[in-house]
Amino acid sequence: MKFKVEAECTPEEARSFLGLPDVSSLNEHLVEEMKTRLTANISLLQPEELMRNWMSFGGQAQEQFMRMMTTAAAGAGMGGPAGKR
Repeated sequence: MKFKVEAECTPEEARSFLGLPDVSSLNEHLVEEMKTRLTANISLLQPEELMRNWMSFGGQAQEQFMRMMTTAAAGAGMGGPAGKR
């Protein structure tokens, strides 16, 4: 047996009808916090600043980066991370 119900209502009305909590104020707070953090850290998204941060670690960071890229390239050439085709 199939039973189909269609209801026209706003998201707020649906939440209220189903007994779900209204989390709109929490959502607004989280969005504002994310905006604040993104604005504060936007310089990290700029390539020049990213490279400057990587270079501040010296040769060790470069070696780790090269190992990671070599491993990734070897895995891709062998059909994936497991090295199976």
